[in-house]
Amino acid sequence: MAKHFDAWNTHKKQIHDEGENKLYHAREVWWCYLGINVGFEQDGNGDSGERPILILKGFSRQVCLAVPLTTSEKKNPYHFPLGKIGSRNSFAIVSQIRLIDTKRLINKVCTIDEALFEDMRKAAKALL
Repeated sequence: MAKHFDAWNTHKKQIHDEGENKLYHAREVWWCYLGINVGFEQDGNGDSGERPILILKGFSRQVCLAVPLTTSEKKNPYHFPLGKIGSRNSFAIVSQIRLIDTKRLINKVCTIDEALFEDMRKAAKALL
């Protein structure tokens, strides 16, 4: 599958120049511009490279630690089940944790349960 890096690069420049840092909190699920990435790094979907993410930790108003979400169920320690988000079963791709600039955040979807979040954090921590 061909990846359209040049189109994403144009969109990424626009996000950088015109985007605003969003207020966020840990445990929140947001739609985010993840874009097109190298190899097997998790991409966003569609022309604008959007994908839901779960915020794990905030470092400042500008950056946070996040994990991309998917609806693809895989039975391995790198896909943590979060249950239904909206109308679809969702899984955190724990192996794809990354630092993101909050200009990439589009809109908040929901906040997940504290106990579920703690279990997900433990699963992420176990990878380190």
